[in-house]
Amino acid sequence: MKIFLKTEDEIDLMRKANRLVGATLGELAKHIKPGTTTLQLDKIAEEFIRDNGAIPTFKNFPNPYGPPFPASICTSVNEVVVHGIPDDKTVLKDGDIISIDCGTYLDGFNGDSCYTFCVGEVKPEVRNLLKVTKESLYKGIENAVAGKHVGDIGNAVQEYSESFGYGVVRELTGHGIGKKMHEDPSIPNYGARGRGVLLKEGMCIAIEPMITMGDKSIGMMPDRWTIVTRDGKPAAHFEHTVAIRRGKAEILSSFDEVEQLEGNLY
Repeated sequence: MKIFLKTEDEIDLMRKANRLVGATLGELAKHIKPGTTTLQLDKIAEEFIRDNGAIPTFKNFPNPYGPPFPASICTSVNEVVVHGIPDDKTVLKDGDIISIDCGTYLDGFNGDSCYTFCVGEVKPEVRNLLKVTKESLYKGIENAVAGKHVGDIGNAVQEYSESFGYGVVRELTGHGIGKKMHEDPSIPNYGARGRGVLLKEGMCIAIEPMITMGDKSIGMMPDRWTIVTRDGKPAAHFEHTVAIRRGKAEILSSFDEVEQLEGNLY
């Protein structure tokens, strides 16, 4: 395992890459409505990222199990947990939820963040899944401080999510991030307090709870990317990139643009 501690100058570059991800998610929020295809969202995201001088990291991202990822964002609708591939056949409908995972590469560093959106009128029990998943992300971030351990983050996410009866996906985790999109260490959304890698100032990590309304079991679709819940129930996914500090983590990405448009949905 090789963990890279970032300098303040490097964290500043990461902050810019991550703020661009937040701005991209905010731009996409304007177009998330019934009748929009996931491919339309992908085209909007790619154009916005490139117009701002960055590269969409996900495009042609390598896959150890199959072909590289063909798009600029992951669009995961309803029972799709992560890695949904945008296409012109997936049309958003009233009552859907869609998680959009976005990555940018700007001035040598990566940004990475995800937000799960409501499409039109969404059932209260599904909105609650989104609310709890998002809250669990911030519970994890509260534990992402120098002197604690990776297990403290995962334990906070797990205990909070499971207290509502939701499932916590085990096979997919958060990760270190910097010059590469995925660096050490892995950041599971479950674990034991005081266990795992010691968190040090200058580490940058992506924390990303993937929480299911039903059973935590998942499966991979034949495209070798799309991950779905086995029971067909909805899943939510929220992600922030943070810098480890003493006392309190610094959130480098931002949901501000999205939340200004969405208001208080849940």
